[in-house]
Amino acid sequence: MKRGSQRGFARTDRVAEQIRRDLSELIRAEIRDPRVQQVSLTAVEVTPDYAHAKIFYTALVGEAEREALAKGLQRAAGFLRHELSRQLLLRTVPELHFEYDASVERGVSLSSLIDSAVARTADDADEDLPAKD
Repeated sequence: MKRGSQRGFARTDRVAEQIRRDLSELIRAEIRDPRVQQVSLTAVEVTPDYAHAKIFYTALVGEAEREALAKGLQRAAGFLRHELSRQLLLRTVPELHFEYDASVERGVSLSSLIDSAVARTADDADEDLPAKD
């Protein structure tokens, strides 16, 4: 019984990845809205019944542009779902819910904090070395 439930999750993961790939291509090729051009899809989570898909996206834009991007994606959701229905061989094409993924920004800020801490440690180590005459 446990093996069957694992296979179901594997199929859900495969469907989610296919949705991510197809949506990325659709956004790149079909959407003409300039607000949506700079978006990158990071992940997709699909419910087990394929009724809903949560699409995580990111873009390196400011706060004001992020609001416009969210509105642009919501406006394009119906068109994207319709185009997905033509590409996916599923009985039910999921309703698309877009959520901003801040993990990329957190990763960049943590990386810069680590870099500054390493640089500060290196400066402290240089000060501790005895000067050669």
